[in-house]
Amino acid sequence: MKIKEIVSALEQFAPLPLQDSFDNAGLQIGLTEAEAAGALLCLDVTESVLDEAIASGCNLVVSHHPLIFRGYKSITGRDYVERCILKAIKHDLVIYSAHTNLDNASEGVNHKIAEKLGLKHLQILDPKDNSLTKLVTFVPTEHAARVRQALFDAGCGSIGRYDSCSYNLSGEGTFRAGEGTHPFCGTIGELHHEQEVRIETILPQFKEGAAIRALLKAHPYEEPAYDLYPLHNRWEQAGSGMIGELDEPEDEMTFLQRIKQTFKVSCLRHNQPTGRQIRRVALCGGAGAFLLPQAISAGADVFLTGEIKYHDYFGHEAEILMAEIGHYESEQYTVEILQSVLHRSFPDLKVQLSKINTNPIKYL
Repeated sequence: MKIKEIVSALEQFAPLPLQDSFDNAGLQIGLTEAEAAGALLCLDVTESVLDEAIASGCNLVVSHHPLIFRGYKSITGRDYVERCILKAIKHDLVIYSAHTNLDNASEGVNHKIAEKLGLKHLQILDPKDNSLTKLVTFVPTEHAARVRQALFDAGCGSIGRYDSCSYNLSGEGTFRAGEGTHPFCGTIGELHHEQEVRIETILPQFKEGAAIRALLKAHPYEEPAYDLYPLHNRWEQAGSGMIGELDEPEDEMTFLQRIKQTFKVSCLRHNQPTGRQIRRVALCGGAGAFLLPQAISAGADVFLTGEIKYHDYFGHEAEILMAEIGHYESEQYTVEILQSVLHRSFPDLKVQLSKINTNPIKYL
């Protein structure tokens, strides 16, 4: 298969519009028309990782953290990013990164962390606001099923774990076809009455273009009528962090020790324990301290993340247990998500997990 097919599968799982405004996820370097020889999966792109890809015969490197975050006016090899760019181009490597779009996906980074902890009843901790649209169209009764299915196939109608969601109301539409038109029904110059179905469905805003194209292709009318309504609902299937529950409550020290074992950390930082029982767990991979207020509001007993600033620890002892395990450590299992997506979509593709620990932070 071509690399662009692999990119398409990754973006279907974690669409690029889900990334945060500061981010630079997506294709970093290379030409996606090339045939895929193999994919190397990693957290960070470094020179050693690229050497590993070259040695293993992989011409695609898929990372979590983007190699390129800022613009460059020259590429001279003065830092590791520029050296990686030069090496990738020289060896015809394609670099693709799935960063905050993978963080914000419903089964992305935070879902994987929750899975490792055995959490149940998972919910997005901070769902995205103002990201949904309601699409309304009017279709002749006998064509409603076909148009409805075309909209579903284009990404409409998903609410939580339900799909194919729509509301349908029968009524009568009227129109008069003018000169030079080619009406599906009715006569030019005469007022026509047609039994129609009003179809309402919901979709993410970034899928509006695909939905309208599907509607226009499936609709029998020459000039279909449709409306798009921006919604102020929270999109519960995408956003930052995750919250869930343990099957059985644990005391604080037992839970913290289990975190150390699960994420293979030698040093775990936390605030002063209060003797509470841990049942409801909020978490966010990477630098997730910005979600601490949401974790407290959601009634979490503990908030787990990769990085917490010193002053964030003050004043919350009575509200929540805070646990910090390191940025790299919290996201180390991200490659398993990428591996699962690629194995599911391309079972014959050679997929390797990088053996290089790119964590720049060391502990004595």
